[in-house]
Amino acid sequence: MIVEHLLVFYGLVGLFIVAHIPGGPIPLLLVAGAAAVIWLRRTPNFDNRDLWRPQALRPALPAMIAPWAIFSVLAAAGVAVFDRGHLFDMPRQHTLLWLLIVVFYPLASVYPQELLYRAFLLHRYAPRFGAGRLAAGASAAAFGFAHLLFGNVLAVVLTIGGGWLFARRYQRTRSLLTVSVEHALYGITIFTVGLGRLFYHGA
Repeated sequence: MIVEHLLVFYGLVGLFIVAHIPGGPIPLLLVAGAAAVIWLRRTPNFDNRDLWRPQALRPALPAMIAPWAIFSVLAAAGVAVFDRGHLFDMPRQHTLLWLLIVVFYPLASVYPQELLYRAFLLHRYAPRFGAGRLAAGASAAAFGFAHLLFGNVLAVVLTIGGGWLFARRYQRTRSLLTVSVEHALYGITIFTVGLGRLFYHGA
């Protein structure tokens, strides 16, 4: 099972990174996310309610909002100090693109990523990684590795940290909706404050 994990999340993802396939990662994410849903729903010991579980969102919001707000302030301050020319550049200069990202990024990118790197990975490889910190670390490492696609260290560092946070949130709430909302908050902040070019080739 460890060999399968390495093959799927490092071998196949690594091949995609080096192949430079036209169209970017979104089409593959959508296909892989759909495949993950099919597999999860057909797995007897997976609780299908984990794919949404909306009642978990409201109780989790206080624990989610505070660190996100701190991150947002620090991210904006960092861009203002080290790269002022890009501060809020996407909403200012590419407003339509920014609005499209705000609307469609959670649906076309965030939720499929959470399907793969949280729901599927944490359930499929639980017999090897367990259901605690080791599993969250495996999720974070694989999530960070995938972001080598964007060719910069900061994207990898931020997504390793985010991957850990999202994995632990999913482990606590068993709600893919909750963790997707949290993921979307951080992602939209990144695109808003001026770090979007690190995560989007067209930014």
